[in-house]
Amino acid sequence: MFYSNALKYMAGAATIATSLLTSSLARAETNVIIGYQQIVGPFIAAIADGRFDAAAKEAGYIVDWRQFSSGGDISTALASGNVPIGVIGSTGTTAAATRGVDLELFWILDNIGKSEALVAREGSGIEKPEDLVGRSVGVPFVSTSHFHLLVGLEQVWKVDPREVNILNMKPPQIVAAWQRGDIDAAYVWPPALSELLKTGKVISDSEVIGAASVPTFDGLVVDKKWAAENPKFMAAFTKVLAESYADYKANAASWTADSAPVQNIVKLIGGDGAGTVEALNLLSFPTAEEQASETWLGGGALRALTESAKFLADQKQIDKALDDYAPYVNSAYAKEAAK
Repeated sequence: MFYSNALKYMAGAATIATSLLTSSLARAETNVIIGYQQIVGPFIAAIADGRFDAAAKEAGYIVDWRQFSSGGDISTALASGNVPIGVIGSTGTTAAATRGVDLELFWILDNIGKSEALVAREGSGIEKPEDLVGRSVGVPFVSTSHFHLLVGLEQVWKVDPREVNILNMKPPQIVAAWQRGDIDAAYVWPPALSELLKTGKVISDSEVIGAASVPTFDGLVVDKKWAAENPKFMAAFTKVLAESYADYKANAASWTADSAPVQNIVKLIGGDGAGTVEALNLLSFPTAEEQASETWLGGGALRALTESAKFLADQKQIDKALDDYAPYVNSAYAKEAAK
């Protein structure tokens, strides 16, 4: 009798355990690693305040946010399959695609715009870009600043780059050379840009050059296969992006140094409130509707990648540009989020 009851108890326990396991599996959440960088904007604010985490959890996912020091590191992680989604700049995206990373650009985080600028030193006699002929200009080679300097010279101002003494310098070297009077102008980004502006003036910037040619930008890319296999996550993720960018456009004036969004950004990536606001004001952040338009994912981004590829090939950073970069740009998620 005891033996019979014991068997019944064990059978019942096994049924309960199976039921609990089945229920647990039904509620199981998929982990996804997302790589980001120290780039200010609505994306970082939405990470910091938990909006992405909440939407991901609702869709059945848990996000493991990983901060990387460069787009190159994220490209490597994408190529290895360790990180399916990450932040990479326009030239970095081009390089990764050319080298065989099966990614697609699905969101423009920011138009670099005024945050990278061509500055002339006071007293140099340089009043406009055409005055750079015969002068010395410092710029970090193979950067978005270098790309836009060459595009500006060749396509916008019709100046032969060979007539300008373009020097390869890292931002700190640019500041030092500027202070010594060794260079007449520079194309660079903050904080070096902020230092140069104390004794210099902007004669052009990446917003102007981008509007006249192709823009430079920071973007979100995703492993193409992973995106196709996880449509629920992609929909939830881009919905939060769309909402956060719309919120910033409507309330940018309220993003002051002491405001919650700005302080959340500071907590996540460092810096201070005033510097974060200054950086935000130098960038522009396309809404979902603008993302899907001809200006960006509907055409402009493809042109930017194509031109970036020519630039990278000229700089010997890639062996040869691809014939077509269209497979690496996807506007579908932004279009859906804009509805």
